[in-house]
Amino acid sequence: MRLLGVLGGMGWSATAEYYRRLNEGVEARLGGLHSARVLINSVDFQPVDDAENAGDWDGMARILIEGAQSLEEGGAEAVLIAANTMHAVADQVSASVDVPFLHIAEATATAVQGARQRKVGLVATATTMAGDFYTKPFEERGIEVILPLEEERPEVDRMIYEELVHGIIKDSSRKTLRQILHSMADRGAEGIVLAGTEIGLLVDEDDSRVPMHDTTEIHVEQALDWMLSGS
Repeated sequence: MRLLGVLGGMGWSATAEYYRRLNEGVEARLGGLHSARVLINSVDFQPVDDAENAGDWDGMARILIEGAQSLEEGGAEAVLIAANTMHAVADQVSASVDVPFLHIAEATATAVQGARQRKVGLVATATTMAGDFYTKPFEERGIEVILPLEEERPEVDRMIYEELVHGIIKDSSRKTLRQILHSMADRGAEGIVLAGTEIGLLVDEDDSRVPMHDTTEIHVEQALDWMLSGS
């Protein structure tokens, strides 16, 4: 089993979910007392969030590059960022290390393509919904991405940063998000991409009329395939 480097802490609840799923996945695949070989660098989220809010992408990149390089120096044989929004600087982080970088949007777009869906809804932070760094892998595969209505997007962002990253789960937020998911299905979405690593903690398959793609689950499966492959 190869050693995976996880750049986490953004927020910590998502990193904990990655760790749990990686270990459950290894146990399910190998049985016995096997557990995941994982090296985690859990960064302080506040400076990362401050850089995001200031539009200081170079500042964000510096923090994550330092974290990724420390994982490589610690022996990690591949690196992933356990967050969707921070993939805004994924190209810089990937270029800073000499080991494979497992990209969450690439993995998710491949999964949507495999499901033969040509139009999907995307729920995420305001930064992710506003940029093209996440949607580009979908567009390259001929997949159309639609977003929540403009007036709905601030509430999705608020749920993520004020509740989910702190591990807070509210029924009122689940109800609101369910309505947003239904709205996108009404506008033709054949699937929904949960492009916030904590969103899967709030909703499940019964909350959407169309299939959902949990990016955390997809990213973990990609990581497990890599960890347990021989090359």
